[in-house]
Amino acid sequence: MITGVAHTALCVPDVEAAVAWYRDVLGLIVLSPPYQIEGPDIERDMGALVPSPVVVKAAIIGVPDGSDRVIEMIEYPNAPGRVRPADAAVVDYGFTHVALLCDDVIAARADYEAKGVHFLVEGVADVAGLRTTWIADPWDNVLILVEKVRRPDRPYFKQF
Repeated sequence: MITGVAHTALCVPDVEAAVAWYRDVLGLIVLSPPYQIEGPDIERDMGALVPSPVVVKAAIIGVPDGSDRVIEMIEYPNAPGRVRPADAAVVDYGFTHVALLCDDVIAARADYEAKGVHFLVEGVADVAGLRTTWIADPWDNVLILVEKVRRPDRPYFKQF
């Protein structure tokens, strides 16, 4: 039986560069620095999903709250992925975005704009008790910044 959500994995072409961007630009914490896994254990785990020999480079980033809700940056050095089509959109089927909680979306937006982050929307929206704005990382992964406004002590989905 499922008891929680452990992590979301973002596949990137360069784990070190992704970790640096999420750390230096967004201010997330590196919880497990980049490491490489290869050999029979990872081959048994992912051999049906990734061309052999399976090599995985990964790192874990997030916030130091002790939860399992983290982002795994993952790279497959021996298996270059497909290039995302230029017309890919959040309305496409499949995973569309990762939501990151902020204590002040307006201040975060100003800080990230100064750092050259690519924003996907103009300004900040107030919707369903949340304040939001949308960004993309350098690899076109879509992120939404979310501030709990109406009831900060409750989970984001219990704001309305």
